[in-house]
Amino acid sequence: MTKTPKAETFEKSLESLEELVRELEAGDKGLDESLALFEKGVVLAKDLSKRLEDVKTKVESLSKESGKLVKKPFAADAD
Repeated sequence: MTKTPKAETFEKSLESLEELVRELEAGDKGLDESLALFEKGVVLAKDLSKRLEDVKTKVESLSKESGKLVKKPFAADAD
């Protein structure tokens, strides 16, 4: 019963990643099991990173106009 990262809340996915890190840091796993845990961690980390970036984009696209929050298309800074 393996869940895909998107099926979990952000917080649950983060907890799963933290647990994988604890297991790897314990150092009591064999090479194959450690590699499998590492691969799962990479997938979770990429998913979490993308989800954070999506939220950042949504937050940045909201601006205050005439006392109302209005959703605007996101435009990256020209810097």
